[in-house]
Parts: sequence; C-alpha cells; structure tokens
Amino acid sequence: MQQRTLNSRLILAIFATGLMSFAGVVVETAMNITFPVLMRQFNISTGTVQWLTTGYLLIVATFVPISSFLKRRFKTRTLFLTANLLFIAGLIVDTFAPTFGVLLLGRLIQGVATGIALPLMFNIILEQAPMDKIGLLMGIGTLVTAVAPALGPTYGGLIVSNLNWRDIFMFLIPLLLLSLITGLLTIRQVNKTEKVHFDVLSWGLVALTFISFILGLSNMAHVTTQPWPVILGIVIGCLALAAFIWRSKRIDQPLIKLTVFSQPVFSWHLLAFFLVQISALGLSFLLPNFLQLVNGKSALIAGLVVLPGAALGALFAPLGGTILDHFGPTRPILTGAFCQLVALGGMMFGTSSLTPGIILSWYLLYMFGTGLSFGNIMTTGLKSLSDQQQSDGNAIYNTVQQFAGAVGTAIVSAVVALTQAGSTHSFTFRTQLGTHRGFIVLAVLLLINFFVLVHGLRLNHKKL
Repeated sequence: MQQRTLNSRLILAIFATGLMSFAGVVVETAMNITFPVLMRQFNISTGTVQWLTTGYLLIVATFVPISSFLKRRFKTRTLFLTANLLFIAGLIVDTFAPTFGVLLLGRLIQGVATGIALPLMFNIILEQAPMDKIGLLMGIGTLVTAVAPALGPTYGGLIVSNLNWRDIFMFLIPLLLLSLITGLLTIRQVNKTEKVHFDVLSWGLVALTFISFILGLSNMAHVTTQPWPVILGIVIGCLALAAFIWRSKRIDQPLIKLTVFSQPVFSWHLLAFFLVQISALGLSFLLPNFLQLVNGKSALIAGLVVLPGAALGALFAPLGGTILDHFGPTRPILTGAFCQLVALGGMMFGTSSLTPGIILSWYLLYMFGTGLSFGNIMTTGLKSLSDQQQSDGNAIYNTVQQFAGAVGTAIVSAVVALTQAGSTHSFTFRTQLGTHRGFIVLAVLLLINFFVLVHGLRLNHKKL
C-alpha cells in the first residue's frame, strides 16, 4: 500500500468522483419539478410519472449494496469509467427521448451509474487520505448528499421556467465529461483486486428487500383506503432481509460482511445517520410544497428560498470535518444535531406563520447543523472499523442513505396527503396542517437522533 499523502492528484480524484455523484443527486431532485410538464406532454398520470423517481431509486438501491464486492473485484478506475459512461449514455437517451418509456429507460441507466458511483468517492478518501485529514475530506464528500437535494429543485425550476425540460439532462453532460477526463488522469489503484465469488442469491435478496420496502412505502399516501400494498411491501421486505442475513452468515464470501455490526460505535452512528437522512429528505419535500401550495410562490421561488441554506451547508461541512480532525467528533456532531432540532422545532411550533423569509432563516440554521454533523456521523462510524471492513461499512452507509431518502419522502408525503384528503376547511389550510404534522414527525425523529448520538459518542470515547 502506498503512503497516504494529501496532494493535488488525490483532491482531483475526489473531485471527479464527487462531481459524478453530485450530478446523480441533482437530477433526481430536479426531476420532481418537471412532473406536471411531463404529464401534459406524454399524456400520463401522476402514478405513471412517479416511476421516473421510484424506478431510479430502485435501481440505485439495488446496486449500492454490492459496492463492496465491486471494489474488491474490479479496479477503481474501471468502476469509475463504467459509471461515468453509463451516466452520460443515460443523459443522452433522456435528452432526446421521444416517448415516456425511453425517458424512463434513460433514468434507469442513470440509476445503475449512480449506484456504482456513490460509494467510489468515500472509498477513495478512506483508502488514500492521511488519517488527520479524513474528517475534512469526508466533510467535503458529504456535500454531495447534503447540498444537492436542495440545489436540485432550484436547478430544475430555472430550467423549466426558462428553457425546455430536456435541458436538465443536456446541461449535465459537460459536467460528466469534465469528471471523466479528470478521473482518468488522477484515479489510482491502491489495493490489489481479488477474484471473489459473487453470490447471485444474496444480491437477489438485497434487491427484493429494497424493492419491496420502497414500493410499499411509496403507497403510504393511500394506506387508509388501500392498505395491502403497504403491508405486503413491508412484510416481504422484512422476510427478504431476514433471508439475506441468514445466508450471509452461512457462506464463506458474503456479499456484505455483516460482522461490521459487531462494532457498536458503527451501529449507533449508522442509526443516527439513517434518522438524519430521513429528516433531510423529508424536509426537502415539505418546504417546497409548503412554499408553493400555502404561500402561493412559484416553483422557482420555492427553490431559491432553500438555496442559501444549501450554500451554508456547503460552507460548513468541511469546517465540521476540520473540527473533528482537531478536537474529535463530539463537539461538531452534537452542536449540529442540536441546531437541526431547534430549527425543526421552530418550524413546527410556528407553522401557521411561516413566510418565505422565516423559512429561509430556519433552514439556514438547519443546514448549518447539517454541515457540522452529517458527514462527521458517517466518518466516526467508519473510523471505528478496521481497514478490511471499510468497504463493507461504506456500502452499508450508502445503502442506508438511499433507503432513508425513500422513507423520509414517503412518510411526510403520506402525512400531508392524508391530511389533504380531509373534507373540512380549505385545501390550503389542510396542506398547512399536513405540513405541521410532517414537522412533528421529523422533530420526534431528530429528538431520538440526539439521544442516539449521545450514546454512540459515549461508546466511541470509551473505545478511544
């Protein structure tokens, strides 16, 4: 193994993989803005157009769990090249898609690319970065997941308001080409590849787990009238997960080595990471909808209101990582978690008087807390593992992140939809009430998260 040094080549390699992941998350959230336009153009229903997001998430959730196997079996450069070319191909397909079916095919191709790409950046950091710089670089890396969901609606709103929805895909192609050239010039191989066995049955069980959960959760808005899709999805998902765990413990080369869960610091921080991600994606659904349906603002204005918060999160994520490198994880993580809880509490208790300016202020505080804590939670959990366990831990974190995003969106959208379905008061009032209830759910999850973090950090301190 080569010596760990922070040089321009490593920084550019992280930039190249991060740019690819950034494009994947941005286009995912930008697509939500285009749904009304696409429904009119292709003459399709809301349920059909949602497959552009649901199908994409299903493919990503299927490929991210096998990132540990891919890392051991193939060279990092080969994985990067494959993901990048697939992403570019998917963008080209969608730019010129003549029918909705072709558009969906392009999104599924992008899902494969994103599923391969997301873990690459963190694997490079964990393998090659100096130990005293891992917090900083992981902070920079997590900007992709912390900031891109907030930038996506703004980007989509700008394109749809002024150009054609196809330009959402076309304008990302130069970014992917820049990523491709930079990555090919800078990404290097540190560890030797292994001819490990790929357990197809385990992969099938993983795919069935997340497909069942996501499909079940996507029907939560209709749980009062059509409960069986939700119940069956969750039951089948639980059974498939149990079967995957059972098989992983009984084969010599499991797809993911579940021994990482024997490290309590890893497990507790993973739970906190899951809760924070649910909150982040849930909030990114609630705020734009509240701004449009209650405050009466356009999609573009709704996107611009959350943009300063995204910028602040971008600024403070590397700072949070630097604080971790110098003072340990407790200060930045608990400070950030407390700020997130206060911000969500402020929105919860003041829902009836939320204006765009007040939302902007609370979201700035929320994203400040996200910048301090989000990346550091992942970093602390992964640093509790041995070098041999890092790729498995990274695969689990990235898988949980994708699943949490689907859970967060499904829960709050169901809460809002069920409240909107009421027969009393105006639709605007019912949307406001539904948003308030969504804030309550997320605030409870963040309160639980705070105590989970206190316990996890106490365990980490004892281990040190």
